[in-house]
Amino acid sequence: MARRSKRSDSEKLRQSLITLLIDFEHKLNQDNLREQVQSLMPAHHQLRDLGSSLIHEEDAESAKGRVLAYLRKYPATLLHGDELMIVAGISEYARRIRELRKEMGWPILSGQALKDMVADGDLCANIDNYKKVKTDTYYLIEDRQDIEAAYRWNLANEIRKSDQSVKIKILEYLRKNIGKKVTGEELKYLAKDRSEWARRVRELRTEEGWPIMTCNTGMPELAVGVYILTEDRQAKVHDRKIPDPVRIAVLTRDSFCCKKCGWNPEKRNSGDKLRNFLELHHIEHHVNGGKNEEDNLITLCNVCHDDVHRGNSSEAELFKLIGVNIKI
Repeated sequence: MARRSKRSDSEKLRQSLITLLIDFEHKLNQDNLREQVQSLMPAHHQLRDLGSSLIHEEDAESAKGRVLAYLRKYPATLLHGDELMIVAGISEYARRIRELRKEMGWPILSGQALKDMVADGDLCANIDNYKKVKTDTYYLIEDRQDIEAAYRWNLANEIRKSDQSVKIKILEYLRKNIGKKVTGEELKYLAKDRSEWARRVRELRTEEGWPIMTCNTGMPELAVGVYILTEDRQAKVHDRKIPDPVRIAVLTRDSFCCKKCGWNPEKRNSGDKLRNFLELHHIEHHVNGGKNEEDNLITLCNVCHDDVHRGNSSEAELFKLIGVNIKI
């Protein structure tokens, strides 16, 4: 059985480690390799004890507790796996992270999930040092435990076993979690850890019109790595052709708010169950030759969008709302 690290006074451990390393000097002058290795074992144990003793929280007696305590001290921060190994005091820290994620609902992204999102262009503007993401990097999305996560992971496990395509699995999972936050780590798991999952999410949003929101695509208040399918319906065909860079530019220009009523996702409340998300509207309709360009697109909440399609706002009024003067 692997030795468990023993927490103690950090200063005493440091002094003891120094003594062991000083005593090791004479072993280096000998040719007995095994004695050299064996004499380093106490120093190795002391170093692990010292690392695990740096966490002082009362509930950090276990490796899992120490890893969680460290992650919670640095939410929304890229952390190297070696850091977590040191505070865990064990080499199997990655298993503890999986337990924290799947059994306890802590939204921890692995380095591979982050790399997949970076490759798909979904993180660049929202995470510091995103270029330094490695497979052994970890990221606590936010300091919030999700009590429904265990249920979702069980559901994901069932869907994962099917013979359907990655895209269909992801869509099925999102449709069973309408309006709920799910993490990229969950979607990566559904894809059996294949990196294509992030591209499939983008295709579902941009090519098939499913309203999958992220901090970059309609809900800036969301944390990095979080996805929400806001409604169980697809957008009209012409609305699916807006390129993501144009979509983001329009939302940014309009401050992620409806240009008619001023609503944005941060104003969502229990008293208004109708407004749920933002959409982009072609002022000159796409079917009439309207282009997928910033000057022909306006951000509207779903209620105002429906109202506009009922003919209650003219093109001239909408162009004026985005500061475009044009003769109609």
